[in-house]
Amino acid sequence: MGPNHDFTGAHVLVTGGTSGIGAASAALFRNAGAQVTITGTRGSAADYDADLSGYRYMQLDIEDKDSIDAVAAAQSRLDVLVNNAGFALPSIGLDEWEPDVFDRAVTMLLNGAFRMARRSVDLLAQSVIPGGGSVIGVASMSSFFGIPIVPGYGAAKTGLVGLTRTMAAHWGARGVRANAVAAGLTRSGMTAGTFAQEAWTAPTLARTPLGRLGEPDDIAQAIAFLASPAASWITGQTLAVDGGYTISG
Repeated sequence: MGPNHDFTGAHVLVTGGTSGIGAASAALFRNAGAQVTITGTRGSAADYDADLSGYRYMQLDIEDKDSIDAVAAAQSRLDVLVNNAGFALPSIGLDEWEPDVFDRAVTMLLNGAFRMARRSVDLLAQSVIPGGGSVIGVASMSSFFGIPIVPGYGAAKTGLVGLTRTMAAHWGARGVRANAVAAGLTRSGMTAGTFAQEAWTAPTLARTPLGRLGEPDDIAQAIAFLASPAASWITGQTLAVDGGYTISG
């Protein structure tokens, strides 16, 4: 059982909110009373197997500037932005050591997140919810470690940690907080192949003090905390949510 958050009246945008960490985050905010907009790559909510009827759905191509601008401009009010959209390109068979693929990763995961935050900050600065307006990014263990298969993903997620600090320093005077969660190996569509291979999971489990891999709700709970009044004096921070992986030798 998680804490009982109350986001009644809050307006929340979760990019990439149709599955995995994004879906868990969207559901948590919705169940806590928020009005939640989610984005996905498909044309409509009906194109997904999941029941998305409890959300406002918008199509987003996080690699496309005009698409990002359109989603941001369509918000009339915003209290919380969860920058979650994007994935590791090797999960669809692409090699991030190829420069053009590397560029795609950085465009998607760093530039896209910055653009969405920048286009949303004026609304976030008008937030009157307890704790104020909040941008929350989804970072990764690759923010801290060199993982050879994902040079582009890792570079972008490392950049996101620095960007989070800079947004916090720049936008704090406007009452907007910026934080991130660094997710450990967490079950999702992107990581399904990894979860299916003991050669990948066994070494991670062996180093994880809490002895299990992550579930989407583990990350969603941390995101909700950072958006909540309980974190109203926390900004510029990246919280590792990884079962202790980063502190274990």
